[in-house]
Amino acid sequence: MDYPGRHRTCFAGAGAIPAYNANRVERLDLFLHGHSSAVAQSLFWTEARIESISLNYVLVLALGIGIVAGLRSLTAPAVVAWGAHLSWLNLHGSPLAFIGSTPAVAILSVLAIGELIADKLPMIPKRTAPAPLMARVVTGGLCGACFCAAVGKSLVAGALLGGIGGVVGTFLGYSIRRRLVNDLHVNDFVVAVCEDIVAVGLALFLVSR
Repeated sequence: MDYPGRHRTCFAGAGAIPAYNANRVERLDLFLHGHSSAVAQSLFWTEARIESISLNYVLVLALGIGIVAGLRSLTAPAVVAWGAHLSWLNLHGSPLAFIGSTPAVAILSVLAIGELIADKLPMIPKRTAPAPLMARVVTGGLCGACFCAAVGKSLVAGALLGGIGGVVGTFLGYSIRRRLVNDLHVNDFVVAVCEDIVAVGLALFLVSR
């Protein structure tokens, strides 16, 4: 039995496009040509937004590693050195690539371990004294710059935020430790060990992001 209507629908002629498909093609063509500038602008703003979020995220990490330096001045650069050495931070081709070298990792690791031991000794000066504070600002700035260098951002911005973090971490850590020991009568050695754990853990967390 012949079905003329169905025959016309399915075989409109060799190479012909059904009407609804033609309309879809026309709508797509109008969209691409009539709104190409709007689409490009939308993509541009989306890319700029992602770039801004990425930059803000890196700057927060730079501030955070500076705070670690304020807690333990040599723990932060030691962990950053290990991160660069293990390619967690890509410093290849940057002015700070040396920090991931084997000698730098070895030296900073020994110094960091020595600091963790010395921190428990009574003759160690307060971290808020000018020299220890300046050391924390310097190492915090170095680590912050490494974070920015790893993603091709401004080393100066990273260094500034890392240095600020160093000051914040210094006074915050000192204030908390003093309150726990003097006001709450917690053993100073216990507080120091807990601070070591926080500093190392936070540094590892930030470097592995």
